Amino acid sequence: MSYFALALVALAIVLLFSVVKIVPQGREMTVERFGKYTKTLKPGISILTPFVERIGRRMNMMEQVLDVPQQEVITKDNAMVKVDAIVFIQVMDAASAAYRVENLPYAITQLCMTNLRTVVGSMELDEVLFQRDSINTRLLTVIDAATEPWGVKVNRIEIKDLTPPVDITNAMARQMKAEREKRAIITEAEGEKQAAIARAEGAKQSAILQSEGRKEAAFRDAEARERAAEAEAKATAMVSQAIAAGDVNAINYFVAQKYVEAFAELARNPTAKTVIVPAEMGSLVGTIAGIGELVGLARDQQQVSRAAPPPPPARPRAGTVPPTA
Repeated sequence: MSYFALALVALAIVLLFSVVKIVPQGREMTVERFGKYTKTLKPGISILTPFVERIGRRMNMMEQVLDVPQQEVITKDNAMVKVDAIVFIQVMDAASAAYRVENLPYAITQLCMTNLRTVVGSMELDEVLFQRDSINTRLLTVIDAATEPWGVKVNRIEIKDLTPPVDITNAMARQMKAEREKRAIITEAEGEKQAAIARAEGAKQSAILQSEGRKEAAFRDAEARERAAEAEAKATAMVSQAIAAGDVNAINYFVAQKYVEAFAELARNPTAKTVIVPAEMGSLVGTIAGIGELVGLARDQQQVSRAAPPPPPARPRAGTVPPTA
C-alpha cells in the first residue's frame, strides 16, 4: 500500500512539472498539441493540458549578434579583398522563426555572406575601401527584407574587417606618401610665395621712405642754398653800396676774401702734394687784419655815440626875445 502511494505522489509531481510551465523574461515557448503548433507562451507561468500539449521550441527574443565568417571577394575592377562582418538580429515572431526556417542563425549567416559577396563585387576597390557606410546600408536593406518572413528583424550590419591584397596595400602606402609629399611641397611653395610678397612689400615701403627722405633732404638743401644766395646777395649789395660810396677798404676786403677762399680750396685738393704760398700772402693777411681793426673801431665809435646823452638846449641871451612859434 505504501509503494502505491509513493508511485502516485511521484506521478503527481511529474504531471505537475509537465503541466505547469514558467517562461523567463526575454524568452518565448511554442506549444504543440499532438505535434501541431497551437500557441506561444509569453514570459510568466502557464498551464498545459496534460498528455495533450507539450513545449515545442524555446526561442530567444533578445537581440543577438551573429558573426559572418571572412571570405574573399573579387571587386568590379578584379581586385581580391577579404571581408567579414557582424549582424545584429532580433526575433519578433517566435512561431515564424521556429517553424519557417531550419537553423535560423546558420540561415542568416549564409544569407549575409552571399549578399556581402554580391554588394562588394558590384563596386570598385576604392569604393569598397571608402564607402563602408554605403555597403552596410545596402546589406541591411536586402537582408532585412529577406528575413522578414522568418519573423526576424535585422537591426544593424557592420563591416568588421576589410583587407586588400598586399601589393595593393603597398601601392596605397606609396600613393599616400606621394600625396603627403605633394601637400608638403605645395605648403612650402605657398610659404615662399607669402615670404616673397612680404619682402617685396617691405622693399616697397623702404623705397617709399627713402624717397620721402631724399625729397625732404632736397627740400632742406634747396632752402639752405636759397638762404645762402639771399645772404650772398645782401653781402654783394652792401659791398656795391660801399664801392659806390668810394670805400676802398670794402673793395680790398671783398677781393681778399675771394682770394683766401680760392687758396683754401687749392690747399684742400687731395692730389696736391705741395702748396706754394705767394709772397704777397702776408701783406694780404695784414690788409685783412687792418680792415678788421677798422671795422672794430667803427663799431666801437657807433656804440659810444649811441650811449652818449644828447646835448642840453641853449639858453637865450639877456635882452633877446625867444622866438615864437
